[in-house]
Amino acid sequence: MTKNVRVRFAPSPTGPLHIGGVRTALFNYLFAKKHGGAFILRIEDTDQNRYVEGAEQYIIDALNWCGMPADESPVNPGNYGPYRQSERKALYKQYADKLIASGNAYYAFDTAEELDSHRKDHEAKGKTFIYNWHNRLKLKNSLSLSEEEVKAKLDSGEDYVIRFKSPQDETLNLKDIIRGDIQIDTNILDDKVLFKSDGMPTYHLANIVDDHLMEITHVIRGEEWLPSLALHYQLYEAFGWEAPEFAHLPLILKPTGKGKLSKRDGDKMGFPVFPLEWTDPKTGDVSRGYKEDGYFPEAMVNFLAFLGWNPGTEQEIFSLAELIDAFNLERVNKSGARFDPDKTKWFNHHYMQEQDNAELAKALKPIVDHKLDVIASEAKQSASLGEITSSQTPHNDVDVNYMEMVVALIKERATFISDFWNLSHFFFVAPTSYDEKASKKAFKDGTKAILEQVVSIIEDIEDFTVEIIQTKIKGWITANEIGFGKVMMPLRLALVGALQGPDVFDIMFMIGKGESKKRIENAIKQL
Repeated sequence: MTKNVRVRFAPSPTGPLHIGGVRTALFNYLFAKKHGGAFILRIEDTDQNRYVEGAEQYIIDALNWCGMPADESPVNPGNYGPYRQSERKALYKQYADKLIASGNAYYAFDTAEELDSHRKDHEAKGKTFIYNWHNRLKLKNSLSLSEEEVKAKLDSGEDYVIRFKSPQDETLNLKDIIRGDIQIDTNILDDKVLFKSDGMPTYHLANIVDDHLMEITHVIRGEEWLPSLALHYQLYEAFGWEAPEFAHLPLILKPTGKGKLSKRDGDKMGFPVFPLEWTDPKTGDVSRGYKEDGYFPEAMVNFLAFLGWNPGTEQEIFSLAELIDAFNLERVNKSGARFDPDKTKWFNHHYMQEQDNAELAKALKPIVDHKLDVIASEAKQSASLGEITSSQTPHNDVDVNYMEMVVALIKERATFISDFWNLSHFFFVAPTSYDEKASKKAFKDGTKAILEQVVSIIEDIEDFTVEIIQTKIKGWITANEIGFGKVMMPLRLALVGALQGPDVFDIMFMIGKGESKKRIENAIKQL
């Protein structure tokens, strides 16, 4: 590309950032970085009635968490600021005036009541009211009024809007990188409002002016803006400016594939639709976030990239750097992308395996400490009633290095860090009960004698390593021609309380010789 690529993500601070917005930001970011360009965050806060406190910071935090910070933004300004539309308010009136002077726009003084009356009249006749070439000379505006009447209304402070004068009997030939050539009949277009007498522009005028002044080269935005493309092209032409290239991304659909994904879908099916947790400042309602639900940012970025884009290969796992290298807008689909909650978990499970064990152990430690505190408190209460044995008392102050070894054994089965306790509790505390179904399956006639023999073998092992434990017990099983299941199932049940967990010999090594013996002896007594 000959130009320096500049793209912008321009959300409104009206609440938390939906993952559809994050996907739009991601595709902008990938495109910018692919071409050595700049990724700009512009806050479109012209509608102050819908402004929500904290939403702007949430947007910034969400982008940072995903690993795609803006090169220019309200908190990291460049040479094209301000980066909040509310701070650019003084700019827009002069551009609206230019359109009036060139004959591409006009003042309209119709009240809301008058326009509503026109709509109802058209509906009664089976027609649709459109404010455009068809009827604008019959309405109250500077095209139908004399110059004196217009001046008088403006001088008196009468409310007005400035409307774009859409052309009649023309065909617009538009281009979209994703959707190709688009033809629009101008006779079906309405004369959109660009500016209001309160001094605020509408989105249409503000976004065109800002994109031009910020030298935006490519506008990559959601499909919902496709109906505005004709107006935006005409505005660039009216100003005599070169238009950027446009690309309209497909919708993210519900898991059923029918309709746009919403927060309600997430609430109903148990998954978040926001990158970070959000607390509504007015109601106090809390909405779940991917971060707080235990997703890694790499997983979120990877699964969002595949919502509407594919690399043209079988590869599914991409680092951010790999996505930048592979990304192109021509491989973005036109049709909507169905959101699959199970696939998001699949991505997270993959990235779990790539996490550093030491870092995961740090995340696990407060969970374990809390659980052990609760268990210790319950143990004290039970002890006062004579219901607890020493082998069931949890070990506090667990070393983080021990936790790192635990993580290495269990993370293959984990999707979230919150899964760790259920997968590892037996490394920290002896079972106090045994799965009933597993007990019936594992404990048969002769099981007691087998486990007593295993205890004897353990007592004779001096160097209690995984290899030696395994060699001694498996050697005894083979020598005595005992079925492995007759030994290993009750042994696992004694150590864990259920038929789950990593290799039995790893568990024995981790909890130690003394604790292994205690757990087996306790299982013999109880079962």
